[in-house]
Amino acid sequence: MFMKSPITLSALTLTTLLSLGGVVASHAAVQNPPADDSSMGSNQPVTDSWITTKVKAELASTDGVKSMDVSVTTINGVVTLTGVLANDIAVQKAVAVAQSVKGVKKVDASGLRSKD
Repeated sequence: MFMKSPITLSALTLTTLLSLGGVVASHAAVQNPPADDSSMGSNQPVTDSWITTKVKAELASTDGVKSMDVSVTTINGVVTLTGVLANDIAVQKAVAVAQSVKGVKKVDASGLRSKD
C-alpha cells in the first residue's frame, strides 16, 4: 500500500487552500463591490480610484455624453473632468453625474468645454 508522508499532504493541503482562498476572495470582491448608496451604512472609506472608476462608468451610461471624450481624475475626493463634449447640455450632464457619485467632495470642470 502506498502512503504519502504527512508533510507532503500538509503542503499540498496548504497550497490548495491558499489557491482557493484567492479565488474565493476575488469572487467575493466581484459579488460585493463597494456600495454606492450611503443609505446602506457602509463605514468603508471610498478611495479616489474607486470614485474615478464609478464616475467613468456612470458617464459611459449617460445619454448625450461621449465618455471617451472625458478624462476623469480624482485627488482627495475632488474629481477633475477635462475634455471636449458636443454641447453645453452634455457638459452639464457630465458634471451632474460626477457630483452624484458617493465620496465626491467637489467637481472641477474648468477643463471641460463644449464644441458649441
